[in-house]
Amino acid sequence: MSTPYPFTAVVGMDDLRLGLLLNAVSPAVGGVLVRGEKGTAKSTAVRALAALMPDVDVVAGCRFSCAPGAPDPGCPDGPHEAAPGTARPARMVELPVGASEDRLVGALDIERALSEGVKAFEPGLLADAHRGILYVDEVNLLHDHLVDLLLDAAAMGASYVEREGVSVRHAARFLLVGTMNPEEGELRPQLLDRFGLTVEVAASREPEQRVEVVRRRLAYDDDPAGFAARWADEEAALRQRIVAARALLPGVVLGDGALRRIAATCAAFEVDGMRADIVMARTATALAAWAGRTDVLEEDVRQAALLALPHRRRRNPFDAPGLDEDKLDETLEQFGGDDEPEQDPDHDPDPDPDGPDGGPGGGPGGGGGIPPQSQGPEAPAPAEERQAQGPGEQSAVRAAEPFRTKMLSVPGLGEGAAGRRSRARTEHGRTTGARRPRGALTKLHLAATVQAAAPHQRARGRSGAGLVVRRDDLRQATREGREGNLVLFVVDASGSMAARQRMSAVKGAVLSLLLDAYQRRDKVGLVTFRGTGAEVALPPTSSVDAAAARLEKLPTGGRTPLSAGLLKAHDVLRVERLRDPSRRPLLVVVTDGRATGGPDPVALAGRAARLHAADGTASVVVDCETGPVRLGLAGRLAADLSGTAITLDELRADSIAGLVRDVQATTTRRAA
Repeated sequence: MSTPYPFTAVVGMDDLRLGLLLNAVSPAVGGVLVRGEKGTAKSTAVRALAALMPDVDVVAGCRFSCAPGAPDPGCPDGPHEAAPGTARPARMVELPVGASEDRLVGALDIERALSEGVKAFEPGLLADAHRGILYVDEVNLLHDHLVDLLLDAAAMGASYVEREGVSVRHAARFLLVGTMNPEEGELRPQLLDRFGLTVEVAASREPEQRVEVVRRRLAYDDDPAGFAARWADEEAALRQRIVAARALLPGVVLGDGALRRIAATCAAFEVDGMRADIVMARTATALAAWAGRTDVLEEDVRQAALLALPHRRRRNPFDAPGLDEDKLDETLEQFGGDDEPEQDPDHDPDPDPDGPDGGPGGGPGGGGGIPPQSQGPEAPAPAEERQAQGPGEQSAVRAAEPFRTKMLSVPGLGEGAAGRRSRARTEHGRTTGARRPRGALTKLHLAATVQAAAPHQRARGRSGAGLVVRRDDLRQATREGREGNLVLFVVDASGSMAARQRMSAVKGAVLSLLLDAYQRRDKVGLVTFRGTGAEVALPPTSSVDAAAARLEKLPTGGRTPLSAGLLKAHDVLRVERLRDPSRRPLLVVVTDGRATGGPDPVALAGRAARLHAADGTASVVVDCETGPVRLGLAGRLAADLSGTAITLDELRADSIAGLVRDVQATTTRRAA
């Protein structure tokens, strides 16, 4: 077994370490979500935490890690007799992004359940993680239904598995840690809210600290065991502090004054629901225990707010998490009470358990807000973004207010990743039929299974009431739901679109479609064309936020190389079909249909459009042409694409009756 990197050797990252340690002290806090750019020791710190967790006593032979003194009465391996039990290290279980539902929650042997009436249950990762750590790297890339199952188990402390009326329940209490890179896509606000704490991490901009990070990492890589031995004393001290804080936690008093400050803070920041108040209360209590106190102070409430509230303030998908610390201080001062316990004159509001290098203290010094280098849009733009505009180029204009759009979907039946746009065969949805299982059975079609087994009962010697079922009788239910698609936007940024009011409306329309893509779990990409060519402003990604940011900065001006934009989009889709053949594309061209530059640009654009039609790409043209005289060029382009054209007004969901418009692909048009 490889030697893990010591937790106390992690340089900086105070918020990250504090958030992890508070959950180690009190798992009721609800886990921690670690957001940050790649290469910032997110995974290293989480894996290092496992070595600090105290050993757990378990019932010998129990696959569900029941405690000997208080075994789960509903344990599938129970009931357990009184016994001393055995001690083992706390586990850290990793949930892969591509895991199946059965791998997460466990699997029932349906064949034995039907033929023998036996609940043969194979535990999943939730059972393995009970009384330990469950780590989900890139949690934002996990399928939504798996995230729902995971967070439900974390909230209830139990996992329920039900298949065709056969159900199993087992305890599942664990420290939940998720990491994510926001560049690869955001979690839904509803899922963000289910994580107790969130911390933002970013690489230090201080050269000395970066030097120390590299020095320690190289020393660890050269001799992992020797490096860990040099930090053994610090690790032992921190482990002992966790044990002491856990023991102190039940005696911590959360006074009415602290509760009023918690409630006032949550109300001042207009967070939804009551989960934030509860998490803040638990976090403040854990902070007091971590600092060795039995009273919750104002500094604990402040630090709890910095850790528990930033991710709960998002009002739409493009809002960055964060907290106004000045407003927080004003609220705490306004609702400060006279019941604050008198502090010891030697009390240090920022204890530093890791020595002079800094560590996860219990006071306000850590700060749970966004690091200074990522505070938001007020930071100065990079030099390449501040450069002078080229000839004929106009500055970027703001997008108009977004609106709810019609649903644009790809026709036919796909088999892509679960989403909310186009019809597809999925693991979840309405049952449409049955088939023989390919591999492990996941969703039983009971009626079809009984129908397949019934003719063979006499030959199999059935004598009692039970049905004699063989594996060949089992039938998998086929289900139809919705999939996410790759929505590739091709946006005309040429001079013909450059009128500020017009471009503002166009950007508002694209932003509205991006919001729709976010809600429907699509990947998005952005191609723009103007001047002498086209460029991929954003390669296909799950981060709709990134697409919105690129759109906001999009300048306009120059000629209209429509064919170049379509050809660039064709190249992007060709590569994406090789990378992810099951994800069907939807091409959205935003233009007035005009084409300039080169000999016969309109004909060139038509030929480029017919390449997409030949590939069967579902397409829609958003016609941006305005004014009393219209040339109808966008309609001609849609015909070449074998797609359809809609105006900006028709794009609105409330413009005409009906909310769904299926995009006509090549097969549909040819059939007509």
